[in-house]
Amino acid sequence: MADLLTLTALSIVVAGFVVGIVVGLTGMGGGALMTPALIFLGVGETASVVTADLTAAAVYKTGGALVHKREGSPHMGLAKWLMIGSIPMALVGPHLVAWFVPPEEIDTTLKLWIGFALILAAATYAARLYLNLRRVRRSGETADADPVVRPVPTLLVGAVGGLLVGITSVGSGSVIMIALLMLYPGLSAVRLVGTDLVQAVPLVLAAAVSNIALHGLDWGLLIPLLIGSVPGTLLGSKIAPNVPQSWIRRGIVVVLTMSSIALLDKAGWAPLGAGEDETHPMLIAGVGLFVLVVLPFVWGFIRKTEGLPMFGTPTIAQLEDPAYEPGLVGMKKVGRGREGGASG
Repeated sequence: MADLLTLTALSIVVAGFVVGIVVGLTGMGGGALMTPALIFLGVGETASVVTADLTAAAVYKTGGALVHKREGSPHMGLAKWLMIGSIPMALVGPHLVAWFVPPEEIDTTLKLWIGFALILAAATYAARLYLNLRRVRRSGETADADPVVRPVPTLLVGAVGGLLVGITSVGSGSVIMIALLMLYPGLSAVRLVGTDLVQAVPLVLAAAVSNIALHGLDWGLLIPLLIGSVPGTLLGSKIAPNVPQSWIRRGIVVVLTMSSIALLDKAGWAPLGAGEDETHPMLIAGVGLFVLVVLPFVWGFIRKTEGLPMFGTPTIAQLEDPAYEPGLVGMKKVGRGREGGASG
């Protein structure tokens, strides 16, 4: 019990609670935010952090999925093939690292893998926004409520996602979601969300079991993490309908990008050059500022290529809303205009 009353334990509880709220609000950012946060807090070796984070995620993702079950009906055929690919790779992934990486280099190697996984997570979120934009602009053209399952590519998506999650704890939602969007562009956003929720829980659980078998479980890290993350996730899920999420999600992209650079810097990735737990704070801050200032204009130019104004409707929040249908919104606006004209 004494271990749970330390300043370190309190910091883990606070970090878990804050990240849990974000996960509950947005459905994203669990491993991608929690793992680097714990690494930067210096609460243990990277392998122990990944193991504890995966174990906690298996609990709070289940709770969040139950609260968010109203988001849509999953496509069980897709979920089945994703799990067939992801669960075995999540079990094998940590052992592959142990087999091929010398013990003294595992910590640095994991930091590198997590750093690159964070970049991938940020990039897939940006790609998801773009694909959602194309879906909205071409609404109804390719809709397919029940697409024919393509077993081999779906299984491969699960395998790559499972390997990534098993090693880094990052990617159970972001990477697999964007791959499904590319493979099944006609599948509604509602069913994509539901399918992702179904496959994420057993995937994370398998990754947690494998990492526990290999590295053991630091209860002094896990218990404070659960104390903070579980209520945080449930609270975030409860208040999600009343909170505008677009700014939170944009903030997540900035944080993911900065965290990835910081971890690669900390691990001594050659192009950045620090290493031995040193970092370049000005470089990290500069990258964050660049992403914060420049990306909105890049997004604006992308909108123009799709025949939209640089800023305005559909907003990022609308693009992320599975229920958003531009045609219906337009019809409502026209209807209101006609009513106003008649009454005038």
